Amino acid sequence: MTDVLTRIDGRAGRITLNRPKALNALSHPMCLAIEAALDAWRTDPAVALVVIDAEGERAFCAGGDIAAVYHAGKAGDPSVGRDFWRDEYRLNAKLAEYPKPVVALMQGIVMGGGVGLGGHVSHRVVGDTTQIAMPECGIGLIPDVGGTLLLARAPGRIGLYLGLTGARMGPDDAIRAGFADHYLPEDEWPALVAQLVETGDAGLVAASAQQPAPGLFAESAGDIDAAFDGEDPAATLARLDELPHDWAVLAAKAIRRNSALSMVCTRALIAATAPGDGLREALVREFRFTFRAAEKGRTDFLEGVRAQIIDKDRSPRWQHAAPEEVTAEEVAALLAPLGEDELRFADARPLRVGFIGLGNMGAPMAANLVKAGHRVAGFDVTGQMPAGVTPADSAAAAARGADVVITMLPNGAILRAVAAEVIPAMRRGAVFCDCSTVDVDSARAVADQAEAAGLSALDAPVSGGVGGAAAGTLTFMVGGPDAAFARVLPLFDIMGQKAVHCGGAGAGQAAKICNNMILGATMIVTCEAFALADKLGLDRARMFDVVSTSSGYSWSMNAYCPAPGVGPQSPADNGYRPGFAAELMLKDLRLSQQAAESVDADTPLGALAAELYRRFVEEEDGRGRDFSAMLPRFEGRGRG
Repeated sequence: MTDVLTRIDGRAGRITLNRPKALNALSHPMCLAIEAALDAWRTDPAVALVVIDAEGERAFCAGGDIAAVYHAGKAGDPSVGRDFWRDEYRLNAKLAEYPKPVVALMQGIVMGGGVGLGGHVSHRVVGDTTQIAMPECGIGLIPDVGGTLLLARAPGRIGLYLGLTGARMGPDDAIRAGFADHYLPEDEWPALVAQLVETGDAGLVAASAQQPAPGLFAESAGDIDAAFDGEDPAATLARLDELPHDWAVLAAKAIRRNSALSMVCTRALIAATAPGDGLREALVREFRFTFRAAEKGRTDFLEGVRAQIIDKDRSPRWQHAAPEEVTAEEVAALLAPLGEDELRFADARPLRVGFIGLGNMGAPMAANLVKAGHRVAGFDVTGQMPAGVTPADSAAAAARGADVVITMLPNGAILRAVAAEVIPAMRRGAVFCDCSTVDVDSARAVADQAEAAGLSALDAPVSGGVGGAAAGTLTFMVGGPDAAFARVLPLFDIMGQKAVHCGGAGAGQAAKICNNMILGATMIVTCEAFALADKLGLDRARMFDVVSTSSGYSWSMNAYCPAPGVGPQSPADNGYRPGFAAELMLKDLRLSQQAAESVDADTPLGALAAELYRRFVEEEDGRGRDFSAMLPRFEGRGRG
């Protein structure tokens, strides 16, 4: 089952969280899939607005799925949490700044990451079951995903009350506190969505809105302001203890139960929010805490998750017994700027890339990543190393700590061997991206191995040859998960001019095999046609002028013409020095026939092309020459 469903429905882009049994908890792959959909719809004229909703009655989104963050942090690897929060916060900003209306329909539990998804968009809708909260101090974190901005903007001291206690808000309170805009009974939501899908008119949201029943803040805002006035936590508790209200009893209980360190940092973050600050400023400040949160012993986060989510004993052992014990130095250290690790919102943030296989194709690809500002560690058995790439002494060393590992290797057997070495060295959540051209079975076997290790895998063979690798104009044909594709897309954009997501594991290799079977066959017939034209006395330039603008048009003719001095510059004009070697074409054609045999496909022209390239490479002078050197082969041959 897909954890998030994205599709275009009428005039609307639809995003539906689809983990109802997990209360639609937001995982890292879900963040990336949502971001990929938003990017695709940003300039799509068919999409007038975006609707975000969720399956199930219990929750819109109960928060971030932090189990993986906890386990990695306990194992000494805080990078899993850092990567998740970094990408989640960027998504929060993208939702808030989206150029089209975004309608969030938030039923049931809406906490943490759910507030990040629905709390900053242009049209925030709540219903009778809605319960919005920022309960992060209860797990040793701070209200994040831009929560500190919402808390700082709440009227009076309501934001401080919500941030320190994690109290839940019904629909009226959520609107009064600035976490929502409109109330509509939930049984009327389907009709509203149907109208939005049909018309693309976000104005229908406000027109449909109704007035919710009064909540706590309508009656008790003054008492809340008085209780949370001042900076003395002990005084706040004393005032709460004096109030004869259920909400005050629960608030005092929560403050005594929650992490003192987290509450003091939350108070500091709310106070640090200036009147002119926007969401980005708040997210940057929050990231400074969460970046450090999964480090052992640095905060109360790992202990809080253990007590509330993992062991569920509800008995956390916090570092401090009360807020008064937390020092200003501790708070300053947790909220200090991060230098080069500071949260940035540019799409092309520097990634750590491991690049294995730095030959004729891999070397210029890696060099282009370095030029774009990414940190690349490389390994090649020859020792070849492009300028700017940090040499590693093994494939595993190049992969260790990388966000993305890219391989460019000769064949499936070598890919499997490298994967067996590299995957155990990669950190959980990273992406293994193979750009080699190999058999589909090897691609799928590596994907299965990566998934079992907690990684994502892409098979992303390329088209465009050495020239395209150097110029950054390759085409990537990609198979694998949506979220992994979205994560690596900025790198594809640097190394190439186009990346096509072809489907699941192995789909990229399938597309490459089919493409190159067409290429091999059309190059042969293009060379045959020029040889025939010569013998018929037809001038090559005139033939090119006719064919390139009529029904004989093809890439082999128009972009890679095998006749020297005719058409655009090509290897034919350089003595057939390889841009794409004939032996590589033979390899790809053999892969196509291997694939055809495995699925019982009839490919007679593909089989004949493979046999002709076999003769050219193995029995004639084709090895080491460009695959378009078939033309001089045919020039000297008759029909015998």
